[in-house]
Amino acid sequence: MSKFLFPLALAIFYAFLMLRFSLWRTKKMLDSQSVPLTDPAINRLADKMAKAMEIMRIDIRVFEVEPVNGLAAADGRIFLTRGFINRYARGDVSAEELASVIAHELGHVALGHMRRRMIDFTGQNAVFVMLSALLNRFLPFIGIWIANMISTALMARLSRRDEFEADAFATALLLRSGIGTGPQKSLFRKLGALTANRAEGVPAWLLSHPKTDERIAAIEANEARWLGPDQIS
Repeated sequence: MSKFLFPLALAIFYAFLMLRFSLWRTKKMLDSQSVPLTDPAINRLADKMAKAMEIMRIDIRVFEVEPVNGLAAADGRIFLTRGFINRYARGDVSAEELASVIAHELGHVALGHMRRRMIDFTGQNAVFVMLSALLNRFLPFIGIWIANMISTALMARLSRRDEFEADAFATALLLRSGIGTGPQKSLFRKLGALTANRAEGVPAWLLSHPKTDERIAAIEANEARWLGPDQIS
């Protein structure tokens, strides 16, 4: 058993160092490739959400890359990509729909998902090392492949959990701020086309984000529980 402990400890330590380096590199990239969001309509909606959260303001920046996405930094800043802003300028998405993205990313921050993902990533590497060592004894050559599939599926499951939690936070914030959940649901219906989704054919247990219909169903279930079934928007 002890012969597995050293490589396991080494893998965990290496994963931790790599993650810390990745966070540092990401922060440096975001600092150098982003500008403050200046759109009045989106900022007005962000101010409504800040008031609902009883904070002074939400720090929103535009990340100068083309893919359509939103992300939260470990320091609490929220980023919308230039690609998302360009689609907004073209009328493909509304200010309210982008507000739902901001609310979702705020959920990741408020619920501590950045810290949780550090732990999850380290655990995934530990699982991979242990399974690789075990499976290779009985299934040479393909043991590593199987171990990678299992650890990747585990990480995808944990990621989907975080997405559902951030969705629920966003739903509550959008309701409390008076924006409502209509934009949250309408954006999900558009996401496949906006992001040129290539997930078709990928097993659900390997997807890092839940399916659109599952996310909308969860939003409506939360609305029904919090407001009553007659007030679902």
